[in-house]
Amino acid sequence: MFVADAERGLCRVVCFSPRHDLTLARMDLASIRALVEAWIDECAAMAVHPWVKYALVFENRGEMMGASNPHPHGQIWATAHVPNEPAREQLAFARHRASRGGCLLCEYVAREVELRERIVCENDAFIVVVPFWAVWPFETLAISRRHLPSLEALDARDRDGLGGILQQLTRRYDALFDAPFPYSMGFHQSPLNDDDAKGEWHLHAHFCPPLLRSATIRKFMVGFELLGSPQRDLTPEQAAARLQEVAR
Repeated sequence: MFVADAERGLCRVVCFSPRHDLTLARMDLASIRALVEAWIDECAAMAVHPWVKYALVFENRGEMMGASNPHPHGQIWATAHVPNEPAREQLAFARHRASRGGCLLCEYVAREVELRERIVCENDAFIVVVPFWAVWPFETLAISRRHLPSLEALDARDRDGLGGILQQLTRRYDALFDAPFPYSMGFHQSPLNDDDAKGEWHLHAHFCPPLLRSATIRKFMVGFELLGSPQRDLTPEQAAARLQEVAR
């Protein structure tokens, strides 16, 4: 009934810029591209340790999300086990491939491109959507257009595209309520030191922002939403339209 296991890990703090005031939304593309390279290099350095099974790159932006230091930064945590959320996704990827013979996110991207109802922004390498199953009001998913398992698998064009899409999305977020937009974001990618899992995975990043109606009014998961099922305050299509329309 009670199962516990020790966890071993590594942690890196990655400052986005030497400047104290530069968030992703205010950085130029060359600086964001350098940040992407730093993420990739650090994940590769962590993978040298055979016991490392996962590297999670993430950012908590803003005091509302628990950021302990106002200097824009993110973290990379490497663990000896695949964390719960990526493990659930890996199971979903495997089940979808077993039942339908293809990649879940490849099929999902194709469907979103066909419908064009929930797309926020896009370029040749990445697409950002408010996912059909979104829980948070302005939750988004940034997905590689190509079937790539990890940040390391991105080629030069893809890395440029990732930098561009991060800049576009975060600028739209900040413009929505004309204020720095808090969020937790992170990349889900294939486990490290596990070649068998790479074929299942499709690189993507989750953005989970708490704001609802203004820069000071946030959504809380309480009552039925906490104990039963989350409810939408606005539809994914409405959220995508608002993020599309804001000045950038």
